[in-house]
Amino acid sequence: MKFGIYGFGSIGRLVAKLLIERGHEITGVVDIEEKILNRDVGEILGTGKLGVTVSRDVRALEEADVVVHAAGSYLDRVYSQIASVVEMGISVVSTCETLAYPYYRYPVLARRLDELARTYGVVVIGTGVNPGFIMDTLVAVLASSIPSVTWIRVVRSLDAAKRREPFRRKIGVGEKPDVVREKLRRGEITGHVGYAESVYLIAQAGDLQLTRVEEHQEPLVAENTVESSGIRVEKGMCRGIVGYGVGYVGDREVIKLELHAYVGAPEHEQITIKGREYTVEWRSTGTPGDLGTAAVVVNTAEKVLELPPGLRLVTELLPLKVRFEV
Repeated sequence: MKFGIYGFGSIGRLVAKLLIERGHEITGVVDIEEKILNRDVGEILGTGKLGVTVSRDVRALEEADVVVHAAGSYLDRVYSQIASVVEMGISVVSTCETLAYPYYRYPVLARRLDELARTYGVVVIGTGVNPGFIMDTLVAVLASSIPSVTWIRVVRSLDAAKRREPFRRKIGVGEKPDVVREKLRRGEITGHVGYAESVYLIAQAGDLQLTRVEEHQEPLVAENTVESSGIRVEKGMCRGIVGYGVGYVGDREVIKLELHAYVGAPEHEQITIKGREYTVEWRSTGTPGDLGTAAVVVNTAEKVLELPPGLRLVTELLPLKVRFEV
């Protein structure tokens, strides 16, 4: 397949390397960072010249079958970027977290994007490792083995010291907790984006009508000085965040997702699914966020043209369905 990449930061570059390893062709790359403009993509990746240079012009993507978009978390900020690709008749797989289930935060933009994609006969889909896989699609797959699901809880725990510096900045590592709270409130940092989107994706996989969804995240204060993988956080400073998303039917909690992302956190994911008949528990040793995102995005991109045109959800790729009993 022929791929374009819109946004050539760390995720875009991991995606590019994976595409090359799988024998796909990269026909265009778009970014605005001055220091990489007009440079050969292969030289930036360290794979040798590809004969494709980084451009500001979206028309550099026009030969692609699919464009991987990795340039932002909020749909209202990247809508015009995605729309410009769609209007060239090219399908888009995006890491934009709020695009995983855009009907929650951006119902008007979601409908507009769906209409645009249908008009041009292409697919638009948002995915990644989280949201997109661990706390939603994987949960739906496991839940499909239970005849009647009554309650779901997911915990993802990751050591922020083992993640990229930009990730640590967006969860406030090393800053004063009150400063982190204020930055989160003002939107200067994002923490994790996608609690509610993952809750809704699980509900969508089971045709569950939620009454409401709540989400919240707080800085975790270091009770003592802590160090992990060369990252040190002094006592009283922010180690990272702990957050959650909860989906209710009436006053009953049906889906609860928790993220523990802080320096020194244990690395694992745990999914508990209670059913009327029995309970299933699943636990991993942790999933690398960046490389996991690149893998999910590329695997989705290789299948995306099998979907009907329009704005699609990653759970639509599942052959299985979840049945809730609440």
